Amino acid sequence: METTGEFITLARVVKTQGRHGEVAAEMHSDVPERFAAGMKLFALPKADGLKEQDSRRELEVEDLWPHKGLIVLKFRGVDSMSDAELLIGSELQVPSAERADLETGWMYVSDLIGCKVYDHAREIGRIEDVQFGAGEAPLLIVANSMGKKFDVPFAEAYLEGVNTAQRQVRMNLPEGMLEVNAPVTAEEKQQQESEKKKKH
Repeated sequence: METTGEFITLARVVKTQGRHGEVAAEMHSDVPERFAAGMKLFALPKADGLKEQDSRRELEVEDLWPHKGLIVLKFRGVDSMSDAELLIGSELQVPSAERADLETGWMYVSDLIGCKVYDHAREIGRIEDVQFGAGEAPLLIVANSMGKKFDVPFAEAYLEGVNTAQRQVRMNLPEGMLEVNAPVTAEEKQQQESEKKKKH
């Protein structure tokens, strides 16, 4: 996710996990060690329309563990399923000033949103979103100027380089990968359906 003012999003709560107030979150930082027991996070509720800057709620991490590509977090004072349900959709943030000193080659996923993706010299499109938990590597959701979207694995094996200053991600993708990973458009779906009907 993008940085919001003076805050940077590290994770987003996707569901409750367990009966004692635990929540499962997808990480938006590729530095898992960024999370630790005792750290303070600010939960920004999912809001329709404008986000209220003062609606952030400060939470303290009591315990945490990884689970199926997500991170499970237990916050102090959030002790029931109904408490945890209030956090679904919230962005878990830290002040930008606390942004971790990243090792060379590491980055926050919030730095990737809006970057142009190139496969060799060919421009594929801009990164609209990043999805976690589907596989080993996060998936970049890339949209071209025609609105067609591609799922591109953000895997080291395909990555040539990232230049956040120039807002560019350069990849070296196997031939045919984009065709395979492009979600089917409504038109293509109709075409496939009518072809199926012709065969019957």
